[in-house]
Amino acid sequence: MQSNRIDGFLITNLINIRYLSGFRGSSAFILMAKNKEIFATDFRYQEEVERELKGVGGEKRRSGHGRNGWEIIIEKGNRLKTVKNLIRDLGIRTLGFESSVSYEFFKGLSRADCRLKALRGTVEGLREVKDKEEIALIREAVRRAEAAFRDVKPYIRLGRTEIYIARMLEECLKKRGCDHIPFDIIVASGNNAAMPHAKATDKKLFPGDLVVIDWGGEAEGYFSDMTRTMLIRGGDMREKREIYQTVLTANMKAIASIKRGVQRKVIDNKARDSIKNAGYGKYFGHGTGHGVGLEVHELPRISWMEKEGIRQNMVFTIEPGIYIPGLGGVRIEDMVVVGSEKPEVLTVLSRDLEII
Repeated sequence: MQSNRIDGFLITNLINIRYLSGFRGSSAFILMAKNKEIFATDFRYQEEVERELKGVGGEKRRSGHGRNGWEIIIEKGNRLKTVKNLIRDLGIRTLGFESSVSYEFFKGLSRADCRLKALRGTVEGLREVKDKEEIALIREAVRRAEAAFRDVKPYIRLGRTEIYIARMLEECLKKRGCDHIPFDIIVASGNNAAMPHAKATDKKLFPGDLVVIDWGGEAEGYFSDMTRTMLIRGGDMREKREIYQTVLTANMKAIASIKRGVQRKVIDNKARDSIKNAGYGKYFGHGTGHGVGLEVHELPRISWMEKEGIRQNMVFTIEPGIYIPGLGGVRIEDMVVVGSEKPEVLTVLSRDLEII
């Protein structure tokens, strides 16, 4: 707040509210001022916030006043009116707000008696670096996802449909304890595998198909994200083997380059240059990785455009790929946490090519 020269900060993004307070409901806002931390929600969550609210540093706090606790407000009616009244009562002269608010909300907020300053990525920047508890939950989300994949693997075979495998994997994720599926599971075979974000269809697995499977797990709201590619035996598989090995080499080179302080674009370049030097550069068009936490896509971004260095305890994916129309595609995605000396690869599933 000091660096942004504001004396009040309005937080409305529910993921950011969850991160700062532990609240998991569907309606709330936080207003932070110099001497107050105000948490507002509606009557549905009154009992929940009294029991579960935690402090900004992660520790649980009793409801109350001042820096030792939250002042809890139960909203009654119009949220904009509640916010404006608080701005007036707290004497806020310059209010920071998250730039992700709707235009309608911004128009209403602009009629408050204060200066406004839109802030982008303020809380998201804090979320980039994980604490021990967060890393433990992500590790558990990885474990659940990998266990579910092992449950499904025997059923991935010639003649099965993409949608059958995706639905079975989703069911196994739930059986393994995932309350939420982080994204629609990708099972893409044959020509469909040339589309990085293909939807699972009723297409059957045929001989010679590359099969890209991209899925994730969850543990107490924290996610994991991983991809493995398999090959159905049949026909001339030489080029497909070559593509797979090229992607695997890129994956390994990118992971080997990870250390505290290295620029994010350097990690991306290790994967991108490896694929380019093998003659497949034009078939790799997306970034090499992204952060994972309370959202399956969050900061940091690992791409050729990012000059900022990485920091210890960041968690992100490494996922180079090659996608060739008419032939298929390969992606190998792992999750890493940045250590003090070297990265720890959280995903432990084999990366060797499996031919079914």
